[in-house]
Amino acid sequence: MERLDAFMARANAAYYATHDPFADFTTAPEISQIFGELLGAWAVVAWQAMGTPGRVFLVEAGPGRGTLMADALRLIARVAPGFAATIELHLIETSPRLIDLLSRTLPHAILHATFDEVPAGPMILLANEFLDALPIRQFVRRGRVWRERYVESGAWHEGGEVELDLPGEEGAVRERGEAAEAFVARVAARIAAEGGIGLFLDYGPAESAEGDSLQALRAARPAPPLEAAGEADLTAHVDFAAMAAAARRAGAAVHGPVPQGMFLTRLGLQRRAGVLARHVSPARAAAILRAARRLAEPDGMGRLFKVLAVAHPRLPVPEGFA
Repeated sequence: MERLDAFMARANAAYYATHDPFADFTTAPEISQIFGELLGAWAVVAWQAMGTPGRVFLVEAGPGRGTLMADALRLIARVAPGFAATIELHLIETSPRLIDLLSRTLPHAILHATFDEVPAGPMILLANEFLDALPIRQFVRRGRVWRERYVESGAWHEGGEVELDLPGEEGAVRERGEAAEAFVARVAARIAAEGGIGLFLDYGPAESAEGDSLQALRAARPAPPLEAAGEADLTAHVDFAAMAAAARRAGAAVHGPVPQGMFLTRLGLQRRAGVLARHVSPARAAAILRAARRLAEPDGMGRLFKVLAVAHPRLPVPEGFA
């Protein structure tokens, strides 16, 4: 019998080591090149707000196939060659399959297994759909106490009592993303000490919420999350209120979370989609506009997905959060 966070970490490590995750799900950068381009433009403005340092680390956590970063770098090279010349690219990835792919698609990148391997210095960090894959713990209310949930043989089990100062009715479930909080806190502490800003885009509520959000995708379809460990991608909603609190405790300023649709619209999503659609066939133009709507509209990714910025306290409010 193992705690849920241990089960989730083991299952996802096996899954990412042996599967192509993009056969099971599609992330925003794969939906439209505009997503990465807008984050590239956002990074340009962030670099300018930092005082245009002559050397800056551009870091991505969970870069996948490198699509987001390739689109961002193409935009940066076009509109801000001075910034492009200062960038030292660092990618945080543990999957051997993806590391091999990234070494070919972004050959100038320095690859790391953990954030702690990234050298000290001013940085701009991007993390899109990274926190949701980090392991969580779950607790269930039984009478007047909370009990931790464990996994054994594909089924739930309950452990001993744990101290949680939270309300809840019989059978209520609460989650804690301690691994995600720890990651955000490390990023925030580094930024507070060395300068820079981090941007987290993921799905989950703006405020802490009750309920079981653990989910699995296998063969591009929802699957029972406790079955066939290592054969499905396991994720859970990100508790953005907890992430923001962890960043503040580490000494960083926090902006957001704001809905992804609002954030991308403020960055010029529709305007960029219109420019791209103007010079292609009607069918391709329709696809570009459809992809932009999927990223921003409430019934797509625009409401469920949130954006949180963690910045050095002396930086101004970042683009997209004003």
